[in-house]
Amino acid sequence: MEEPTQGETMPQRGPQASAQTEPLRGPYVYEYPRPAVTVDIVLFAFLDHRLQVLLVRRRKAPFADHWALPGGFVGIREGLEEAALRELEEETGVHDVYLEQLYTFGDPDRDPRGRVITVAYFGLVSADQVARMRIRGGDDAAEARWWDVYHLPPLAFDHDRIIAYALRRLRWKLEWTALGFLLLPEEFTLSELQVVYETVLNEPLDKRNFRRKILAAAIVEETGRYRQGEHRPAKLYRFAARAVELERARRRSP
Repeated sequence: MEEPTQGETMPQRGPQASAQTEPLRGPYVYEYPRPAVTVDIVLFAFLDHRLQVLLVRRRKAPFADHWALPGGFVGIREGLEEAALRELEEETGVHDVYLEQLYTFGDPDRDPRGRVITVAYFGLVSADQVARMRIRGGDDAAEARWWDVYHLPPLAFDHDRIIAYALRRLRWKLEWTALGFLLLPEEFTLSELQVVYETVLNEPLDKRNFRRKILAAAIVEETGRYRQGEHRPAKLYRFAARAVELERARRRSP
């Protein structure tokens, strides 16, 4: 959503716009400065053996034609997650994804227009989900596309810092939870799983140790099927239902 300049009100869109933009009224006079609040969304996917992040190219100043995270201003009567899901769909066409709150970034100089605090959200989608998506730039985003997280263009605002923080969170979660089920298809080989781990962690892993640790953690199980290839057939695995449900419970917890 295009951000308002000083003295302007938020532009109205859609049937719920008045509920989002109508000022809160009451008997009190607020004596303190009120910074603006935005949301930014870091959406990761594992595509073509690369960890990628969804970015938009800004249509207007500040940072016109720079790439940035999808996001925008929160309506006065709008919840934070509601705003994040709305902005993601408006600017990229992506909807029906799970987001969790990542961190709040509030450096006083992070936005040249004034005091703006942003609440970042973080999400993962599988290649199967991406194949069903119709990514396109919309609203004040001239373009939307996936970028290799290790080869990003110059970014607007402090979005390089936000992506770096999200990548650290992803690495931690991947090592200690079954979060990888969100990045892989339903069935996969252990070699494919290792490639995901190596790409996210950005370091090579010993094949024997990796397989031993993954199998000992009981987060994956054999499907009984094999994938044929040039060499010997490779066993197919899936994430264990118990591990997936435990991760989903973690995500549902505040």
